[in-house]
Amino acid sequence: MNEPDSSTLESAFKQLNTSPDGLTTQEAENRIKKYGYNEVAEKKQSNILKFLKKFWAPIPWMLEVTIIITFFLHKYDDTLIILFLVIFNGVISYTQESKADNAVELLKKKLSVQARVLRDKKWVAMPARLLVPGDVVHLRLGDVIPADIKIMDNELEIDQSALTGESLSVTRKKDGTVYSSSIVKRGEANGLVISTGAKTYFGKTTELVETAKIKSHIEELIMSIVKDLITIDVILVIALIFYSIYAGVSLTDVIPFALVVLIASIPVALPATFTIAMALGALHMSRRGEIVTRLSAIEDAASMDTLCMDKTGTITEDKLTLREPKVYSGDKAGLILYASYASERESEDPIDNAILDYAETTSIKPDYSIRTKFVPFDPAIKRTEAVIQENGVLTRIIKGAPQVVAGLSENVPDSYTDDVKYFSSQGFRIIAIAAGTDKLEIKGIIPLYDPPRKDSKMLISELKEINVSPVMITGDNRLIAEEVAGEIGLDRKLCDATSARNNAVSSSDCSVFAEVFPEDKYYIVKALQKTGHIVGMTGDGVNDSPALKQAEFGVAVSSATDVAKASASVVLTHPGLTDIVDGIKSGRRIYQRMLTYTLNKIMKTIQVAFFLTLSFFVVRFFVTTPFDVILLIFANDFVTMSIATDNVGYSLKPEQWKVRSLISSSVILSSMLVIEGFIFLYIGMYSHLGINQLHTFIFDMLVFSGQFTVYMVRERKRFFSSRPSNILLISSILDILVISLLSYYGILVTAIPAEFIVISIAVTFIWMVFMDSIKNIVFRHYKI
Repeated sequence: MNEPDSSTLESAFKQLNTSPDGLTTQEAENRIKKYGYNEVAEKKQSNILKFLKKFWAPIPWMLEVTIIITFFLHKYDDTLIILFLVIFNGVISYTQESKADNAVELLKKKLSVQARVLRDKKWVAMPARLLVPGDVVHLRLGDVIPADIKIMDNELEIDQSALTGESLSVTRKKDGTVYSSSIVKRGEANGLVISTGAKTYFGKTTELVETAKIKSHIEELIMSIVKDLITIDVILVIALIFYSIYAGVSLTDVIPFALVVLIASIPVALPATFTIAMALGALHMSRRGEIVTRLSAIEDAASMDTLCMDKTGTITEDKLTLREPKVYSGDKAGLILYASYASERESEDPIDNAILDYAETTSIKPDYSIRTKFVPFDPAIKRTEAVIQENGVLTRIIKGAPQVVAGLSENVPDSYTDDVKYFSSQGFRIIAIAAGTDKLEIKGIIPLYDPPRKDSKMLISELKEINVSPVMITGDNRLIAEEVAGEIGLDRKLCDATSARNNAVSSSDCSVFAEVFPEDKYYIVKALQKTGHIVGMTGDGVNDSPALKQAEFGVAVSSATDVAKASASVVLTHPGLTDIVDGIKSGRRIYQRMLTYTLNKIMKTIQVAFFLTLSFFVVRFFVTTPFDVILLIFANDFVTMSIATDNVGYSLKPEQWKVRSLISSSVILSSMLVIEGFIFLYIGMYSHLGINQLHTFIFDMLVFSGQFTVYMVRERKRFFSSRPSNILLISSILDILVISLLSYYGILVTAIPAEFIVISIAVTFIWMVFMDSIKNIVFRHYKI
């Protein structure tokens, strides 16, 4: 991890106008006024405001204007029904969507720790939020570092995993900088506070989290559809009004009907249907170990074409493993045995654990009863030591950094320096082992690396099968990145993060980003989005949280920090990433369900608008009432919400909403539905139905035709190729049954004879079967 502050300790004291004696209480209070508290500011929004925002959008606006107009026209029944539609949509959207993101709150809690501070030349304990730049603090083993601090003396071993996700600790000497929220693993030192609150590395991460915003593809889709439907309907309404003036029809009759035609063009239940479909998908995913925290991410999963994966802990095991060691004296077993004596489980050191794990798997069993001395790793001297006694002979063993071990040894192999350089160039962490009775002799070099997870290769293969481009992001050098990419079957197209900071990049050109600093991940995601990619991102550390939030499909792995989980849209509960593939497939299934509803809605809107307008031109009266049209919205739109439960397959390619293709194909098929409407108009008038009975007959046709259209458009093959879900079937049957009873008994509508209800059901079904063959040709042409 890079250090943003490279100034010397002396210049830092001058810049902050302080000294090793710390600040006085008065100076600290003055600096709090200047710099603010050592905390991350939290932006909150009231639940009431969140709920009210559900009524402040283009679709609610249109309905709300209609409510006002119908009220002043004394169409109170229409007013109440439309008001119910608006409230229903708002409640469904508010209750089903994920709760507000709490990443900032979690970041703030991370800073709520105690600190030992030198105030008025006395050491005192106080809340970390009271720290200011210029304070002198004392750090020791186990402390959570409360701010960005420059070390004044000694050395510290720091665990930065909460920030970087990397398991290996780092050593910081005098003049080095340690960062807020990391943890002191070894050592004790005084330090100078150089940054607090939002100015810390940790705080800047928060600012990126707040800056990161996700485009709502669902809202864009809905508005694009509404725009086209409204355009079509406005043209028809204008034509209707002009014709009414020409024909001498009262505008007080025409205007309410025109308003209702416009209402019919608004996909009122579309947001609620999408929300329910995604909520059901989220429930399915939770049963598979994927917790969805932002529902719209499911739709984004269907469209995602690029998945960025952090190497450490996601592609790899985040656990050091030994590669083939270089042995200079003795054999490999002897080298590992010496290394085991100089290691200890209790230290929880990842290098010690890697050596002892390897010893166990190779059946090397050190006899610790002969170990007479053990000195744990000390960052000041960069080594561990052990002494063993065999047959009365004492052997000293040293395990540590290659340069340290070489400096303590008498016999250094000729190839030692070249071997160290070679392993380093390959990206390995290197440990040297030396042993001897009187003089130390270098026994060998042990290279360590973080191996890929066993399921990573399968994951890459599965992602490619469903046409999602995998991209690996790592802070490792290019050589080790290339090696890991080769092991897991990833294309070796290497890029660096600098190209992503100010430029757009494509996953077709970059499949691996190497030598990446933690903060660069956010810019890589944005750079990919600039080229039109729908991007997924996996991560586990605090540093990953801005990228997780910026990505359309942010995934926090099971071992992720709380902040990463709060920033992600999906949290995995099982190790590894294989559950992501199931999430993508679930998203694509949900897309198919939403596509069915959308196609049906567009077709029915065009059918109603064109048929009611054109029929008025032909017969010079409205063939159904405004109230019937509103009732139609209930009978069709809200019953067909059960499409959200339908049985569907998934595509092998990322899904994309093609609004122009949807509208074009719907216009062609809707023209046939308009013809169907005129057939019913002819049947009704030929049978000498009264005008009110004709209204009911046409109303039944629109309802039954809408139900059968669902079964036609849900399949890209013949409508009987797959079985619909039970809920969809039952909903349709109940809808047809209820409307038939209303029509027969004259409830809310004028009663008509039973034979006309039967004719309506039979003819609309036969017409659907006829249209089903044409539908296949249309869908193939427009690639629906």
